[in-house]
Amino acid sequence: MSSERIIGLGVDIVPVGRLREILEKHRERFLARTFTPDEVARCAGQRREAEKLAARFAAKEAVLKAMGTGLTRGMSMNEIDVVPMASGQPTVRLTGVAAEVAKSLGINAWQISLSDCETHAVASVIALRRE
Repeated sequence: MSSERIIGLGVDIVPVGRLREILEKHRERFLARTFTPDEVARCAGQRREAEKLAARFAAKEAVLKAMGTGLTRGMSMNEIDVVPMASGQPTVRLTGVAAEVAKSLGINAWQISLSDCETHAVASVIALRRE
């Protein structure tokens, strides 16, 4: 029988209009520094691109809050990849320093929920240790 222990919880909300402004002024730099190429490919050109990117940005912030670290120890936002599972439900895949930090905290699983509308995007993330 396996068990789960909650290591941390993070929630974040992003105003979609603010993200649109950033995309208009600094699109390429912001996308490259914040998102993985796969995330950009999944959202680019969609009718609601800004909302989808805002939800993923909120998820990245919520992951950092769930880990309790913020962007410390040399982590970068594009080391946090919000990916769909086969069911379509989002999950988190970490690379680089972010993966090392999560491992050191005993985090090996995630529960994530994203929601967006015209004005805001929100994400909630639970960092778990599954045994």
